This record gives sequence, structure tokens and C-alpha cells, in this order.
Amino acid sequence: MYLNYWGFQVYPYEISPDPKFIFYSRDHEEAMTRLLYAVYRKRGAALLTGEIGCGKTTLSRALIQQLPKHKYNIGLIANPNLKPTDFLKETLYQFGLTPGTDSKVDLLNLLGEMILQDFRKGMTTLLIIDEAQLVPPETFEEVRLLLNYQLNDQFLLSLILIGQPELRGIIRRVEQLDQRIAVRYHLGALSFDQTVKYILFRLSKAGLNKNVFTDDALRTIYDHSRGVPRKINNICDMSLLIGFGMKIREIDVDVIQEAVRDTSCEGENESEGSYVLGSKSFILPTAAS
Repeated sequence: MYLNYWGFQVYPYEISPDPKFIFYSRDHEEAMTRLLYAVYRKRGAALLTGEIGCGKTTLSRALIQQLPKHKYNIGLIANPNLKPTDFLKETLYQFGLTPGTDSKVDLLNLLGEMILQDFRKGMTTLLIIDEAQLVPPETFEEVRLLLNYQLNDQFLLSLILIGQPELRGIIRRVEQLDQRIAVRYHLGALSFDQTVKYILFRLSKAGLNKNVFTDDALRTIYDHSRGVPRKINNICDMSLLIGFGMKIREIDVDVIQEAVRDTSCEGENESEGSYVLGSKSFILPTAAS
């Protein structure tokens, strides 16, 4: 609706993932580096946690884009609230297999055969479990057992667990799994300076090479969003729509306050999946430092 009015080529603050809108804060860069290290070095399991809306999900999608398809067989489970047998079936399905059995033994055999085939082809099997805090306690035992696929002290399956902060406590209660988490990182919100850079970056990527937010407006966005990218996107998008309706050329504090009221950004409890990261290239050494 407001594209032509503001001079955008595309909407700058969409809440769906788009690799064109890549912004790496220091935290996101560090998180990506650690995840890539865990996968490249076949360290077994990695754990990424963070508050709602900080970009965990889209960071995992960015990770997938970084990995060559001919070297990595990747399965992604987005809704892991499953009983053990259903979890195994979903795992196989995400790797492109459709098992015609409910036998746990048969499912494990199918998974083992697939992992060995990947190994023989020189591929790494990678399973990413998003929203892992939703995994039922009895299913975490199956998650742990996935790391038993080893050969000569080398993990044949790499596992990345992603979830909200309470996932750290859940993992600690599964001691055998906790001991196998080789890489951990907690993703934080953006600082004020990073929030400003993020807002201006997305304006530029959308085709507008100028700032339409006053300094006070930027501070107000940060105060209400607390540096959470999803909330920043919601506030900025609504403020641009309001500004279009008012036929103004600059977004000030009053517009931001109205946008906040309209989006109910204060105290909201939204699901993950808005902060976009994607195709930035990370090169890591082939040997552990």
C-alpha cells in the first residue's frame, strides 16, 4: 500500500524470512560462527537459545543456506511436540523418506541405513530441531540416542537444538545429552546502536537511501521493542503505514507511539520467525583453533 509513497521497491519490514534482508549483529555473527564450527567439525550437538523474536529460527535458515547441498543432507523439524515414534517418523520424513511402519526398531534401522549411506557418499547428516523446548521428556531420550550414530569417535549425525531460554534447563536435566552439547550460544536482543543500524539497513535494502525516522523516533522504537527484531519490524511497518495515511514525509515520536498502540508490541508474546538472516558467507578454518 505505501511502497510508491515512500519510494520503496519492496516492503522493508516484512516479518517473513527474506535472504535479501540480511543484518548480522555481533551476537548473530558469533552464533552463526559457532553453529558452522559445530557442523564443519562434526562436533555432535549444538545448542542455540534466545528470547522470542530475536532471530533464532531465521538464523537456522541462514545456516542451511550456507551449507552446500551436495555435502549436507539436512532435516528440519519445526514442530517437535511429538511422541517418540512420531518423532522418528517425522525425522525420516524431513530427510525425504516415508516409512511404511510404526515399528520403532524398523524406524531406527531406516534412519541408521540412511546415515551410513550419507557417510559413504561423503555427506554429513544434519538434523535441526526448532522450538526444541516443546520436545516431550520421553522424546528427548530419542534425541539423545541419535548421537549414538558414531564411527571411530566421529559423529555420523550432527544435531542442532534451537529454542527459548528454558531449553537450557531442560537439557541440563537430561545429563547424557547435556554432556554431548559441544557448542552453546544464547542469542540476545540488539543494542540501541544496532537497532538503529538494523532499521536503516532495511530501509536501504528496500530501495530507500535515506532515513525517514527522526532521532527521537528511533529511540522510541528501541524503548518499546527492547531491541527485539520482530517487534522492531512490526512497529516500523505500522508507522510507515500510518505515515502514508497522514501524508507526512517523516516519522516522528507521535507516529511511533500510535504504531505501538496499534501493534500492541509492549508485553506481547509472539512466536519466533521474523528476524531475517541469510546468505552472508562465513569461512572457518578446517582445523580446530
